Amino acid sequence: MDWGMANRMAQLIKEDGRCFFMPIDHGYFQGPTRKLEEPRKALEPLLPYIDAVFVTRGVLRTSVDPAAAKPVILRVSGGTSMVGKDLAHEGTTTSMEEAIRLNVAAVGNSIFVGTDYEHDSLLNLAKLVDEGNRYGIPVMATTAVGKELEKRDARYLALCCRIAAELGASVVKTYWCENFEKVVQGCPVPVVMAGGPKVSTELEVFEFVHDGLQNGAVGVNLGRNVWQNDYPVAMARALRAIIHENASPREAQEIYESIKQGRA
Repeated sequence: MDWGMANRMAQLIKEDGRCFFMPIDHGYFQGPTRKLEEPRKALEPLLPYIDAVFVTRGVLRTSVDPAAAKPVILRVSGGTSMVGKDLAHEGTTTSMEEAIRLNVAAVGNSIFVGTDYEHDSLLNLAKLVDEGNRYGIPVMATTAVGKELEKRDARYLALCCRIAAELGASVVKTYWCENFEKVVQGCPVPVVMAGGPKVSTELEVFEFVHDGLQNGAVGVNLGRNVWQNDYPVAMARALRAIIHENASPREAQEIYESIKQGRA
């Protein structure tokens, strides 16, 4: 691996082999998202506890302090919206020259396997990998599951992750699912979790994150489970304990409750 590529990967995945990415890129297709209406206010209290931020260039420039920033994964795909015809019809929205100008650690885009735009999104990824290799910038592929939520199972996600790795992605972001080890075993590059099933308690979040890490994921790329929580800093600190301190779900719950109640 070229020095520049290796250096950027080391910024993202820490010495313990783990990582905690914070996505605040939801507005690129959702617009003002609940509790992310003001990205700077949502992100700043969480910065001490995360390893990198996943963000668009617009929000990076307007809402992230360059003097206090974490490593950046730049969202470079888009072109669709919630009110449009098909979220899978994405293109590349940001050049690699812009990524270099912004001094990012990696770029990220979505792939939509099994949709009408599978071919387009996979070629977008392949071209992005070519450009990233030219400049030593890793690419994180996101295995998007739009309306096809029933596809969020191990067989489908393993297929998506392996294809992303085969096309040259340095990291793959995917959903947690039952039998998650099958997803990781078939993917020869690091896998980070984007989330899991809809849950009603913090403990359930801690449980699926812990399970994913135990079954081979290197970390998480969790946003809404953190900044939409009523106590986002408590949530971030509890998740960091699981990721970097090998805390159990119950121990993470205790950390969350302690911070929530002002005891820590």
